Amino acid sequence: MTRLARGDLLPKILTPPPGRRARQLSRSLARSEAPGVNTLRAGAPTILWQEAKGANVLDVDGNRFLDLTSGFGVAAVGHRHPRVVAAVRRQAGQLLHGLGDVQAHPQRVGLAERLRRRVPVDDGQVYFAVSGADAVEIALKTALLATGRPGIVAFDPAYHGLTLGALHATSRPEFHRPFAQHLHPHVHRLPYGCLLGALDKVLRESGDIGAVILEPLVGREGVIPPPSGWLRGVADLCREHGALLVADEILTGFGRTGHWFAVDAERIRPDLLCCGKALGGGMPIAATVGRRQVLAAWQTSGEALHTATFVAHPTACAAALEVLEILTDDKLPQRAARLGLVLEKRFGDWPSKFSAVTAVRGRGLLWGVELASREAASGVTRAALGRGLLILAGGATGRVLQLLPPLTISERQISFALEILEELLAEF
Repeated sequence: MTRLARGDLLPKILTPPPGRRARQLSRSLARSEAPGVNTLRAGAPTILWQEAKGANVLDVDGNRFLDLTSGFGVAAVGHRHPRVVAAVRRQAGQLLHGLGDVQAHPQRVGLAERLRRRVPVDDGQVYFAVSGADAVEIALKTALLATGRPGIVAFDPAYHGLTLGALHATSRPEFHRPFAQHLHPHVHRLPYGCLLGALDKVLRESGDIGAVILEPLVGREGVIPPPSGWLRGVADLCREHGALLVADEILTGFGRTGHWFAVDAERIRPDLLCCGKALGGGMPIAATVGRRQVLAAWQTSGEALHTATFVAHPTACAAALEVLEILTDDKLPQRAARLGLVLEKRFGDWPSKFSAVTAVRGRGLLWGVELASREAASGVTRAALGRGLLILAGGATGRVLQLLPPLTISERQISFALEILEELLAEF
């Protein structure tokens, strides 16, 4: 019988994490898995997830946590939502795997149509991907095919993935450095939220910009909302100079910021929009949605130019269709907006109340609490783990506590988490 029949419970720590079983498995993993694949470090074992439900995670030692990460933003409708699980089971009983880009299946047809109608792109079509980074690769390749221009404008900070193509647009130097010789020289980088005149100058003088890629609200690299009106200004400049606007909504899409998509806040209609993470409800799937005229550049009479064996996987499509229904039926984007206002009020005095807090930023159910040092952020995340809260520290220097719980998290759970965080912040 499941030990997490419900997902709206408060944390319960039976043994200080990581417990005995977690330490044992961590040692085994460190021996067996390459260091580039896992983030284990010698002498620093981590907890291992056994089960998850709603906003709760159970580790292998029986500790129950409150997940403020949503599994990197994936569990927007909650972990193991029963409707998503049922959809996956139904689909697995009919068609577990198909034939990728050669022959489709009904769930793929249905999902493409639903995304085409929902994503804020004019006359949109869908190009399915297997991950967020893959969706970014598709968008950047599309821009080159459609415009013939190799140049990319990206912003600092930004995180668009670590595959070789997406890595060009990601800003953090330590991600670039080992692979610098493989990266092309056509990326022009500007500060996020820069003066629009600076962008206009690059677009006008370079002559080679095919794409401007941005996060409508910076996620992993510090949770930074754009200045008011900036997105609209960028969109207008792209249109003026013939560059394609690529919105990376892999983290911010599907209700996270209180809108279905973050660009909706300023009624922006990008040329290409990348989405993923929350779309699959726990199953791996992503997509680039673009204007039909732009995606026509992929037309070929031969082999597919960008594809994957597991693209638009039947079970992932079934899960995604159910996620879209849940978001609509339960009005989860609206709920995120409402709870975001509550959090904004709660966070208002944190910088003056806690000496370790330098700023709090966010929208909906995506917030970043910036601390004075990386050490403080690491200390708070470790202490929070001991109290049953799962929190990640992000930003270029690791100083920003990232709070992005499931959109289904109960108000009681949110209140409990904030009380614990306030207790911990008062100690730093």
